[in-house]
Amino acid sequence: MRRAAAAVAVFVGLTAVAACGPDDPAPAPAKSAPPAAAPASSAAPSGTAAPAPTKGGAPRPDGTITVAFAGDVHFEGRTQPRLTVQSPETALGPLSRTLADADLSVLNLETAITGRGAPEPKTYTFRTTPKALSVLKDSGVDVVSMANNHAVDFGADGLVDTLAAKDSSPIPVLGVGHNAKEAYAPYVTTVRGVKVAVVAASQVEDITNQKWRAGANKPGIASALDVPALVSAVQAAKQQAPVVLVYLHWGEEGKACPTAAQTAIAKKLAAVGASAVVGTHAHTMVGSGMLGNTYVGYGFGNFLWYGTSNYAFSNETGVTTLTLAADGKVTGEAFAPATIDDKGIPEPVTGAAAEAALKRRDGLRGCAGLTPPPAAH
Repeated sequence: MRRAAAAVAVFVGLTAVAACGPDDPAPAPAKSAPPAAAPASSAAPSGTAAPAPTKGGAPRPDGTITVAFAGDVHFEGRTQPRLTVQSPETALGPLSRTLADADLSVLNLETAITGRGAPEPKTYTFRTTPKALSVLKDSGVDVVSMANNHAVDFGADGLVDTLAAKDSSPIPVLGVGHNAKEAYAPYVTTVRGVKVAVVAASQVEDITNQKWRAGANKPGIASALDVPALVSAVQAAKQQAPVVLVYLHWGEEGKACPTAAQTAIAKKLAAVGASAVVGTHAHTMVGSGMLGNTYVGYGFGNFLWYGTSNYAFSNETGVTTLTLAADGKVTGEAFAPATIDDKGIPEPVTGAAAEAALKRRDGLRGCAGLTPPPAAH
């Protein structure tokens, strides 16, 4: 992948649906017909980590790499047609370029991958087909987290299909597995000569984390509510790579300030050497910046979303690109602001609108207790 775009970015705001659990206040729009079931696939050996190819591109003279992060994505309702979008436009719209230009890009896929199973007893349930993973790859995404409260929306049968889709995925899928060892396992790769590990987990206290948390011999998601397990996973990742990125599903829906649980886990993960701790779930943007030497992004908002939300500023989104040194230190941050349009697609904003979006985003840092990150050059 090519080098990430420079510091001045375009801000993409998403039309976001507050759709993360049984307590979601926003009304659900009409749902699309269930997609076909995932094809059968032989499961990978339990507890194995994702494959780790070396990313293309020679090391830079300064030894840095760029990593781009985006928020929540799913293919329901108005965004389901994005599964069949034709080139040259990608499923994620113009911001695909910002993701593709980074050396590594990560986002959250907020859905089960299945056409089978009964919906879980919750207000909102989402599902898609395995094609979503290849579509995301074609849109410039390198790593997908599925550690969230919609990964097991269709019970045991749906989870079997989701894991089959993961096992045959063209890109690494993190945070869900045939057992806890696999769910917490990092994706480890070499990017421009720099070793990088990515870990994913969910801190959302809901039916998924209660009922479908992965165990020693139980499939499910990686849970950040099990703090020792997550801290141990990050420590193990740090033994394998100097750059450790943690993508969490966390926060309170509609709240632009982090919760006590978020700030507590961010401090613990920073203490064991995480280079960045970021994530989504609030359906609105939350503050981001530095916690000592660790970059923390408490909420990137929605990114490709199926409907509207009553939460304030829920249409705001964007891509955050970090520059990191070979030792894991964050040396720069750039933000590409955007707004979600009536098709659920993040569309870049420019000029005065972009300046206003950047100003509001930076203003969220206050209640997060973070310091400004270094600007990308």
